[in-house]
Amino acid sequence: MMQTGFDIEPYLQVLTRYWGYTSFKPLQEDIIRSVAEGRDTLGLMPTGGGKSLTFQVPALTNEGICLVITPLIALMKDQVNRLNSLEIKSLAIHSGMNAEEIDNALENAIYGDYKFLYVSPERISTRIFQGKASRLNLSLVAIDEAHCISQWGYDFRPSYLKIVTLRDHISDKVPFLALTASATPQVIDDIMSKLAFREKNVLRTSFERKNISYLLRKVEDKGTYLINTLQKAKGSGIVYVRSRKRCKEVAELLVSNGINADFYHAGLSVELRDKKQSSWTTGEIRVIVSTNAFGMGIDKSEVRFVIHWDIPDSIENYFQESGRAGRDNLPASAVMLYSPADKSRLLDTIRKKFPPVEKIKDVYEAICNFLQVPLGSGKDNVFDFNMSEFVSKYRLPVIETYNSLQFLQREGYMEFTEEINNPSRVHFIVSRDDLYKFQVANESFDGFIKLLLRSYTGMFSEFVPINEETLAKKSAASRNTVYQYLVKLASFNIIRFIPGKKTALVIFTEERLMRKALLISPDNYLHVKEKYEIRLNKMIEYAESENRCRSAFLLNYFGEESDRCGICDICRERNELDLSKYEFDLILEEIKSFLSENSPDPEELVKVINHPEDKVIKVIRWLFDHNKIEQDKDYRLKWKL
Repeated sequence: MMQTGFDIEPYLQVLTRYWGYTSFKPLQEDIIRSVAEGRDTLGLMPTGGGKSLTFQVPALTNEGICLVITPLIALMKDQVNRLNSLEIKSLAIHSGMNAEEIDNALENAIYGDYKFLYVSPERISTRIFQGKASRLNLSLVAIDEAHCISQWGYDFRPSYLKIVTLRDHISDKVPFLALTASATPQVIDDIMSKLAFREKNVLRTSFERKNISYLLRKVEDKGTYLINTLQKAKGSGIVYVRSRKRCKEVAELLVSNGINADFYHAGLSVELRDKKQSSWTTGEIRVIVSTNAFGMGIDKSEVRFVIHWDIPDSIENYFQESGRAGRDNLPASAVMLYSPADKSRLLDTIRKKFPPVEKIKDVYEAICNFLQVPLGSGKDNVFDFNMSEFVSKYRLPVIETYNSLQFLQREGYMEFTEEINNPSRVHFIVSRDDLYKFQVANESFDGFIKLLLRSYTGMFSEFVPINEETLAKKSAASRNTVYQYLVKLASFNIIRFIPGKKTALVIFTEERLMRKALLISPDNYLHVKEKYEIRLNKMIEYAESENRCRSAFLLNYFGEESDRCGICDICRERNELDLSKYEFDLILEEIKSFLSENSPDPEELVKVINHPEDKVIKVIRWLFDHNKIEQDKDYRLKWKL
């Protein structure tokens, strides 16, 4: 690793060569400098801040391979494909791969000239990975979504706690770079502690987005409001909803009212999701209505609005989703639609999110039986998992089952991945000379083998994703004919062929236990529930706040102090009073202090507050309008608690 005497020039050359930029954003350069000096580093960068460049550029500038740990398999595949398209050799290891593929990938990472190895966190603690980790010539370990390591965070994953064991298998000169888009001060400290940072080292940029106007709209008829707003608004944007059903309904409502819209959720095929996202990114579709599945890998800077039809369950989620607006630094809006019924619906998620402990154990036993896992076995085994077939067979409620799985994951018994699409993979296991002999002796396979070799590269050294439909079109044959060729070549031990599949996965991180040995700690259960309730109530507080700048509220949650933004709905109302923030706050505090001990009528109150009368009257009217003060039957004022 490079030490002090840091020279940014080689890093700039890499940045320009591969990404076409001529300069770094300020925080990017600070992080790169830090890891180049061999320091463990925590980088806090908001959504769209260019996190990936902070490890990709150093890895390409220095010798060795960069290990990237991320729980998002789809994002992992996307980044590997992008890097390989830039002729930067990269590979991935995740739970959708079999043992032979994983072993092959690790051997390539050790002996090949690869620059990036992406790994899902649950693979880190496996024997096969830890047995070969010491042979990797690592330059850097990058941990994406680093907040997942903290039990105080909103997306805790026990597999992240195993990342620190890497330090026992690699050189102590290899720095750790932890990255996240959002973290509270408590989570920041937890990340550095759990990853055994050699020193506290946090580099962050302000979360403030000065170009985003945060707006809260209290509306009963959200559909009418949305139609009217989007008919007036310019540019493209995202409408977030909580359910797949509503996702489609809202999109159809917009289309029927002349708004160019489409819907997107995780239940759609990968091909259809890619097509919809591409149509929105290129501007063919103006508005995308989506669940929170939409967001990963979005590369569109000119998003003018993000509208939340439903209130999210945490400030972290809201901040990340709303932050997809205005990445071009031009004015943009983040609008939350809120109705009285939303609060009760949101609070009801607590009941759904936390099934009774015995129900969680029921789901655990049912999964073990469904997957035919005997007692005392299953550790590190990966199983395809069809959720709809499972809940149907055991007559289980879907939401309760899903949340039970999340709790079993949080307790460290198993990992559960959302549905992933694994294409077919092919790896030639004979030498080129032996393959040529086979082609000469088996003329009927010669044309197909040549087609494979023309269409894809690297198949002699690793498993390479292929597309049977593409091969069928190129060869003017049916998809089934292509499939049969692949199966036969595999039977002749010419290739290893892994047929593609689309499935969710369950990974047992511990062996199957007897029910009475399955510990769901009551204290931990209540602790997690309490933290969730705190995050939920903070979100409700944001939605119901009527006198605090929206931007300042969000920034304070993440440990930042800020003046009011001047452009949110709260600030706009105050701006109409023609008072500075200082004047308004000063008068408000004097009124609040006086009313805590006295009950004057309005005329008396105006006289005792030592400010110009017209300004005091404006603040009193504002407090009335926002239900902060009230009068009794004798017209005496009091501050509402």
